[in-house]
Parts: sequence; C-alpha cells; structure tokens
Amino acid sequence: MDSQGSVKLFIEMGVGCRVHEVHGMEIRRFSLISGAREATGLAVIIDVLRAFTTDAYVMANGAVGIYPVATVEEALDLRKLHPDWLLIGERGGIKVEGFDFGSSPDEVMGVDFSGRTVIQTTGAGTQGIVNAGDADEVVLGSFVMAEAIVDFIRRREPEVVSLVAMGWNGREPTLEDELCAEYLEGRLEGRTPDFHGMRSRIRETAQGAKFFDPAQPQYHEGDFYAAMDLDRFPFVLVVDEVDGLSVVKKAFLRLR
Repeated sequence: MDSQGSVKLFIEMGVGCRVHEVHGMEIRRFSLISGAREATGLAVIIDVLRAFTTDAYVMANGAVGIYPVATVEEALDLRKLHPDWLLIGERGGIKVEGFDFGSSPDEVMGVDFSGRTVIQTTGAGTQGIVNAGDADEVVLGSFVMAEAIVDFIRRREPEVVSLVAMGWNGREPTLEDELCAEYLEGRLEGRTPDFHGMRSRIRETAQGAKFFDPAQPQYHEGDFYAAMDLDRFPFVLVVDEVDGLSVVKKAFLRLR
C-alpha cells in the first residue's frame, strides 16, 4: 500500500475472487471458466501456455483476425463457410485432427499469416472468451504482451478490471496463469514483480516440465521459451464483434 492508500486490499467476493482497489480501479482476480462467467468491466482472459501466446505470434505474423469458438464443431462449421480460413486448436494439448495448426507458438512463429483469417478453439483460452459475456471489454492475456496490456488498461481507466486465469482446460488452476495475473496486477500497482523468479517457478511445475519431456511430443520446448519472452510484442489483442461473431484483433498502444 502506498502512503496515500491508493492501493488497498478491501474485500473478498465469492469463491476464488479477490478484489483490490488500485488508483481508482477495482481489480478483481478470478480463475477458470467459472471465473470468466463472473468477469465484469474490462476482462483480461489469461492463457499463457499456450493459446494466447500462440495468438500473439499469429497476429504479429500478419493475420487480420482470429475467430475464437467454443467447440471443434463450431470451428469446422465456420471453416465450411470460409474455406480459405485457417484452423488452429487443441484438445488435451494435442492438435485437433484436420486442423492446420495446434496451439503452439513454436509451430506458428515462423509462419507467414499475412492477410489470413484464423478460427481457433482450445480447451481453456477460447472457453474464457466465450464465457465472459458480462464483461464490457475483453483482452487476451499472456506474458508476451504484459506491458502493453497494462498500458491499455491505464489508458482505458475502467472502473473494474477482471483478471481471469484460465488454467488447465478451464477447470484446474495452473501456476503460469495465476502468476501472469499476479504480474499484471503488480504492474498496475506500479511495482515491478520478479518475472525471472516467476519463470523459474513455472519451469519447475508439471505444466512447465512437460515442454521438456520427450514422452509428450505435443509440447515443444520452444513453446515454453516463446511464452516466457516477456513483453515481446508492443500490441494488445482485443475481442471485437463482426457480423455477430467474436473476433480477436490487434491494437497498438505502446512504443518499444
């Protein structure tokens, strides 16, 4: 808490929700799909490993938009309507059969997506987007866009910020998403959290270690390093609506 009391833990709301007031903004911390359903105000839906890190690389490589959907069936139906759109997605960490790419930043970082539109469905990240219906605005959260997200929130000056850590399949908390929420919260408070310490802790968890396990080839070592590249991108990914469908687009708000 600073000397003026502008940063204050003042209330606890519901199960798994913590609330702070930071310089006139109410910051609420939620987890999982249930938390996404409770999110209001400006919601940051966080999926570090790997959905929204993948999205950042896809958009950085020229994609014009990403349509997040809840189910594989919805993704395939949308693809039928737009055969030139690409499919990205996973279930249980494994690329969905027939999709163009899995949820892997290492897989997409060298791909030219210029002018392409993408459809995405994942077990956690996109579930958070489609369940955050009560939020006024939705931003995708990952370490690779952290400072841009903080700048975006400060410029928007929302009354309420909901940080939602999506976890594994949206049902089990994971350290990387919780720490990303903690990092964003700390930056909004004006602190500089120990990211290197966070990265080491994530690497030691089962969620981090699987990227170095030869028995789990669906997880690439490069995915981990790509997701831990703090502030790599100077943009935020925001969810807009086009023809009644949610679409992720890029917004620049920060100079490198």
